Amino acid sequence: MKETGRMQLIDLKNLCITIPNLTKGYREGLFTPAEIVAEVYRRIADAGDNPIWINQVSLEDALTRAKLLTDLDKNLPLYGIPCAVKDNIDVLNLPTTAACPQAAYVPVKNSFVVQKLIDAGAIIIGKTNLDQFATGLTGTRSPYGVCRNALNPEYISGGSSSGSAVAVALGQVSFALGTDTAGSGRVPAALNNIVGLKPTRGLLSSSGVIPASASLDCISIFSLTVEDAHAVLNVIDGVDTEDIFLRQDRVQVAKPASRLKVGIPLRGQLQGLAESGYDRPFTQAQACMRSMGNEIVEIDIEPLIECGGLLYGGAILAERYHALLPMLKANPEAIHPVVREVVEPGAKFSGEAVYAVQQQVRQFKQSAEKIWQSVDVLLLPTVDATFTIQQVLEEPVKLNVRLGRYTNFVNLLDMCALAVPAGFSQGGLPFGITLLAPALHDWWLGQIGARFQSLTACRLGASLHTLSTLESSMSVAVVGAHLTGQPLNYQLLERGARFLKRCRTASRYRLYALPNTTPPKPGLAKLPTNEGKGIAVEVWSMPTSQFGSFVSLIPAPLGIGTLELDDGEQVNGFVCEPYGLEGALDISSFGGWVAYLESLGK
Repeated sequence: MKETGRMQLIDLKNLCITIPNLTKGYREGLFTPAEIVAEVYRRIADAGDNPIWINQVSLEDALTRAKLLTDLDKNLPLYGIPCAVKDNIDVLNLPTTAACPQAAYVPVKNSFVVQKLIDAGAIIIGKTNLDQFATGLTGTRSPYGVCRNALNPEYISGGSSSGSAVAVALGQVSFALGTDTAGSGRVPAALNNIVGLKPTRGLLSSSGVIPASASLDCISIFSLTVEDAHAVLNVIDGVDTEDIFLRQDRVQVAKPASRLKVGIPLRGQLQGLAESGYDRPFTQAQACMRSMGNEIVEIDIEPLIECGGLLYGGAILAERYHALLPMLKANPEAIHPVVREVVEPGAKFSGEAVYAVQQQVRQFKQSAEKIWQSVDVLLLPTVDATFTIQQVLEEPVKLNVRLGRYTNFVNLLDMCALAVPAGFSQGGLPFGITLLAPALHDWWLGQIGARFQSLTACRLGASLHTLSTLESSMSVAVVGAHLTGQPLNYQLLERGARFLKRCRTASRYRLYALPNTTPPKPGLAKLPTNEGKGIAVEVWSMPTSQFGSFVSLIPAPLGIGTLELDDGEQVNGFVCEPYGLEGALDISSFGGWVAYLESLGK
């Protein structure tokens, strides 16, 4: 491929289009957004008749968008990143169908989250297939066709966000938006060997989303890596005053992400794993967690499973019936027969029954609170089995119920969840685990999930790539002039470094304001005992290939050593030679460089 006489500098056909890979390639001039768009449409064509997409942006319009990006800042967080949107989420000028052609309309504006993506530089490729009205976990309930699994086309893709998951797994887009009410952002992730992030309910705006159960619906994110999913979450998180379900308490919990008590179900609550061949990878997932320094604790999850049974087996179903009532009255034959079979019983519940089930859910929340008093995080199979398309068509409701065993309760009990690939059965079928935590632990859960994924070395989706085949990176902790907003932060950004987290060192450090430095810099010194302070630092991920050039910029007496963080993790970070501390002012009492500068009015 050529563009304006320039030869393509890299083999795009084999490129793994994660966000860091594309960002790096754009910055280094290896390819352009227009070339990536052309490659994306080639990959879509190669997928043949798998009904992943309901509507696509035309290639011409996508190329126009890509070329317009050349006038924008390449530091936009999603600059030139191709993505997909589940077809129950509004995209300007593309029909929204919810997989029901008779219910289609053309929105006059983007949904809140889609507009955030576009503002961040993303390129929308199109709208993806789904179980109709987001009702189902199989991917088989759509008049547009059954979306086939990315790794084995005889098997289900999972739903309801089937097309979004398969598009990511096949490398057609870097990430995709889905929705998740009962597990639709996690089940397809597990079955297609990708990451599925279901954030805290109400954290992301649902404006411009066709409701399934409005009080429980969540926007979800599919990607090949945990890092990419959280990069997208960071973009689309925001306060939307038009969303009546938007969460008011939004402050994320910050705490150590190591030496955790990890809860798993009692052995008798995992009976389905042996039958499906998923017992071996689940055992390996536990071993991986132990290797991270965590303790595995068996927990009785029966109250959670019972709560999940209320989602379709109780008066909660009335909310889903309410969402479909206009179509049920106007054109019931337009609704998929299995969707009607599932939803129509919601008509029988009285207001009294709804209030009663609300009280039941509150009781189950008390049980969940007791679990969180015993463990820090739950580690569950995302599903305990998968099925062929034919099996599901023969038993559509029964097998769907089984797929939701470990997912249905999550939104009811106000948890956040992260589905991560965790290997394959002996029969070669993908297996995934889900990490669960209380609300507003999303970023903390991401730290655990990212480390887990890095240790398992699983394939990324249906590709042959693994994290180890992508460019390696390393963590670097900065303490002074390289912090966000400080004068040398650009040295990180121009090397493709990405912010990971804010945290503190272990309590054995002192911080000093070094004399005669331009710009002003601190020096960090480690004590032999825990008689110092925990000092505020930022941890960044830097491509290994850029680390040498970064270190060459560091003037004496500063250098790079090994820092110990307050959760026990050890990372590369700034340290100061002892001779450089002569005449320096001890500013440890401020707890960090920024706090010290603020005390000076700077």
